[in-house]
Amino acid sequence: MTSLKTIMLTLALGALPLVSSADEFTPEDEQRWQQQFMDVVKQGRELWTSPTLGSNGVACAQCHPNAANTHPETYPKFQKQIGKVIPLWEMINWCLRNPLEGTPLAADDPKMIAMQAYVTYERRGVKLEPGKH
Repeated sequence: MTSLKTIMLTLALGALPLVSSADEFTPEDEQRWQQQFMDVVKQGRELWTSPTLGSNGVACAQCHPNAANTHPETYPKFQKQIGKVIPLWEMINWCLRNPLEGTPLAADDPKMIAMQAYVTYERRGVKLEPGKH
């Protein structure tokens, strides 16, 4: 019986690949993906500086030029305006509802993703410190 188990195990292990490797990406892949990211960052900047997200003519950039004082690297964190720990998109929605008097966006809305990409890009190189206020 032991020899049958040994044979079965050997056959099962033989069916597995000997070497496992991660996906390989070409420089062209990376360049294309970086360009797509920068296109989304550009869309985010356009939204950030536009008064069209609200109803009162206010734009995000009026309080946060170049995404200043947004600190995306500190989210998720406790946000006192909301009274709980939240991700960045919830804080953006708070601003959309309150200072801009606009309609909040879904977390997966392309506009929300673009705005988050923009503020994160503006803070590139800053140490990641979630929870820091």
